[in-house]
Amino acid sequence: MTKDKGQRTKDKDLVLIGGGHSHAIALRMLGMNPLSGVRLTLITNVSHTPYSGMLPGHVAGFYTFDECHIDLRRLAQFAGAQLYIDKAVGLDLNSNKVICANRPAVAFDVLSIDIGSTPAKESVPGVAKYAIPAKPVPQFLKQWNRIIETIAQHPQPSLSLGIVGGGAGGVELAMTMQRRINHIETCHGISVKIHLFHRGNQLLPGHNSWARRYVEKLLSKRGIQVHLGETVSQILPDEICCESGLVVDCDYSFWVTQASAPSWIAESGLHTTSKGFISVGDTLQSLSHPHIFAAGDIATMVHHPRPKAGVFAVRQGKPLVDNLRRFVQGKALHPYKPQRRFLSLIGTGDGGAIASWGIFGWHSRLLWRWKDHIDRKFMRQFRDLPEMESANTVPDKTPNLTKLPLLGKPKNAPPMYCAGCGSKVGSTTLERVLKRLQDEYPFPTPKDIILGLGTPDDAAVLKVPPDKLLVQTIDYFRTLINDPFIFGQISTHHCLSDLFAMGATPQSVLAMVTVPYGTAEKQEETLYQLLSGAMKVLSQVQAPLVGGHTTEGAELMFGLSCNGLVHPQQIIKKSGMKPGDRVILTKALGTGILFAAHQRLMAKGRWIDQAVESMLLSNQEAVQVFRDHGVTACTDVTGFGFVGHLVEMVQASGMAVELEWDRIPILEGVTELVQQGIVSSLYPQNVQAARFIRNQEKICDRANYPVLFDPQTSGGLLATIPADQAAKCEQVLQELGYKHSRIIGQVMPASSGVPPLRFL
Repeated sequence: MTKDKGQRTKDKDLVLIGGGHSHAIALRMLGMNPLSGVRLTLITNVSHTPYSGMLPGHVAGFYTFDECHIDLRRLAQFAGAQLYIDKAVGLDLNSNKVICANRPAVAFDVLSIDIGSTPAKESVPGVAKYAIPAKPVPQFLKQWNRIIETIAQHPQPSLSLGIVGGGAGGVELAMTMQRRINHIETCHGISVKIHLFHRGNQLLPGHNSWARRYVEKLLSKRGIQVHLGETVSQILPDEICCESGLVVDCDYSFWVTQASAPSWIAESGLHTTSKGFISVGDTLQSLSHPHIFAAGDIATMVHHPRPKAGVFAVRQGKPLVDNLRRFVQGKALHPYKPQRRFLSLIGTGDGGAIASWGIFGWHSRLLWRWKDHIDRKFMRQFRDLPEMESANTVPDKTPNLTKLPLLGKPKNAPPMYCAGCGSKVGSTTLERVLKRLQDEYPFPTPKDIILGLGTPDDAAVLKVPPDKLLVQTIDYFRTLINDPFIFGQISTHHCLSDLFAMGATPQSVLAMVTVPYGTAEKQEETLYQLLSGAMKVLSQVQAPLVGGHTTEGAELMFGLSCNGLVHPQQIIKKSGMKPGDRVILTKALGTGILFAAHQRLMAKGRWIDQAVESMLLSNQEAVQVFRDHGVTACTDVTGFGFVGHLVEMVQASGMAVELEWDRIPILEGVTELVQQGIVSSLYPQNVQAARFIRNQEKICDRANYPVLFDPQTSGGLLATIPADQAAKCEQVLQELGYKHSRIIGQVMPASSGVPPLRFL
C-alpha cells in the first residue's frame, strides 16, 4: 500500500480515547482510507489491547500473548495517527480538551471514546485491596501470569481460587483457569479447588435454561464448587466471606461482576445513564455533545440498549468510523441499529465450547474450532496490514521515520510557503506557547542568567563563574515517534547527555524547532506539546530555556544547544583509559534498528515501549555513580553506534579493549529484527568502523553483529572504571534503575599496527 506523499495539511483534530475493538477497527479503516484534512490521535494506556473473544483461550494457555492482542503502536503507525500512551482521567468540555494523567491536556475538535468497562466493585470491604478484577484486562493478565509463574516455580500441595460472579465471564474464567493450572508440569498431583460465587439462584443470567442447567452440571463434573444465592460481603487476604455466614479459604480472589464506568465520564458533564455510561443516540453521538462519539462497553445506545459484550463493540466499528467521517465532512450521519440476538460461545477450557442463542444451546468441540476460526480471522486483519511503502530492508536511502501529519492549511494561505525569516512561526503563536509553559513550569531565574527568556532582548546573556569552564554542545534531528511530548523529552535527554558524559552540570539551553505547516492553532498545540516535554526534563535538571528559534517545515524537528559548567579538575574526557580498567555500558543497544522496523510495521509495540523507556532514562545519575567509583574516561553512545564511540575512546587514550560479546546488553526484539535484515539507514556508514576490530572476520557472522554499529538515540554511557571499583559500580547503577548496566570488557595496552578492539 502506498501512502499519500502530498503535503496536505490538517485543520481538524480527531482524538480517539481508548484502544477498544471499535477504535481498532476504525484505525484500520482510516489507515486504508485516510480522512482528508484531519489529524488523528489515539490516547491509550497500553500498546497492546486484548481481544475479548480470545482472552479466555489465552488464560487457558491455548493462545500466546501476540495471538490475542492487537498491537496499537503498529496499527497507529499504519493509520498515520499520533499515539499518546497515557490514561485519560477527565474532559474539559469548555475548551475541548482531554485531561491525561501524565501529560499536557490534548485538544480536540471531534472526540470518540472506547475505553471499555471495569467490574463493579460496589462497596464490598476488601475488594479494592485483595481481589483481582477481571478488567482492565492488562492488569488482570499481569497478575494472572504472576500467579502461574509462582505456582510453577513453588508448587504447593493444594491451591484454592475464588471467583465472584456467575455470568458468562466468571463461568468461562473458572473452567479456563482450571485447565491452565492442571497443565503446569510441576503441578501434577496438586489439589486445585475452584469456588464460584453467585448471588443469584442460577448461573448465566440472560441465557436460556438449557445453557444454565448444562453449565451447572459441567462445573460439578469438573469439581468446581458453585455457591449459588451467596452475596459476598467481604474479601480478606485468604478468605471470601458471604452474608449467609459462609467463609471459604481462597489463596486468590477474582472479581468478575457487572460492568461499571469510570467516574470521570459523568463528572466531565457528558450525558450518562444511571450507571455512568455515556448515553448515545443511533448515530453513536453523545446526547449532550454531538461532536463526541462513543462505542463499546462505555456507551449505551438509549434506543437500543444491549448487553456489555464484545460482539457489539466489534459491530459498532464500521458505523462509528463512517459517522466520524461524515461528521468531519459536514454530511448527514447514518443511524445504526444493533442486532437483537447474538450468538454467545462460552469456552469450556477443554477444546470445546457451549453455544447459547435464544432458546437453543449446544456443547461441542466443533464449536470451539468454529470460534477459533472466527477469532483468528478477526485478528488477522490487524496482523496482515497492507505493506508500507518503506517496507524494504535495504538501507539505500534515509527512511521516513515518522508520519506525523501536517497541521492544517490556513484560510487564504499563499500557494507556497516562504523561506528565510518568512518561514518562522508567528510571534503570537510563540508568545501563547511560552506563556502556557511559564505558567505550568515556573522556573526561578538563576543568578548566572543575566538576560533570558523573560526579557525582550535579541540574545541571552550568561555569566560564567570564574572557577568554572563553559561546556557547549548541540543536537538536532527529526522526530522518530508520533508523540511530540515524548519526542521533546527524548530529544532533550539526548542533547543533555554530552554535558553529562563530560562531567558538566547543565546551565542553560537554546531550543531549535521546526513545526509542520499548518494553522496557528494547530501549530500552537504541537509546539506546546513538544516544549512541554522538553521543559519537563529541563526542570528536573534545573536548566532554564533562555531562547531559541522556531521555523515551519514539512515535518517535526527539534534540538537544543546546551551550555554546561564544570570545574577544570572535574572534566571527564574520552582520553583517560588505563590498562586494567573495566568497561561499563549503562543502556542496552538497538534503538535504531527498532525504530527502523517500526516505520516498516515490523516492530512489536512492546518492543518500542521498552526502547522509549530506555531513551527517557537520564544519564545524569549514572555520571555521578561513575565519579563515585573513580571514572577514568567516558562518552555517550549515540549516532556513531557502540563501536564508533568506543573507537574514539581507545584512539584518544592510546589503548585497546577486549570485550565479552555475551555481556553486551541488547533490547528485546532487536535480535529477531536483525535476523530479518532490518538495519538503520546510517548502518552502512557506521559499519566502516569494523576495520578497528581485530577479529572482525570471526565475529561478522554472529547474529547481533549489526547491533554494534546501530545508531542510538538517547543512548547510554560508555565508561571505564578501575578494576577494584567496577563490580560495585555496576551494582549501584542497577539499583538506581539502569537495569541493563553491564561490565562488558577491560582495557588493555595497545599494540602497534593492530586494531584496538577484540571480541571474546
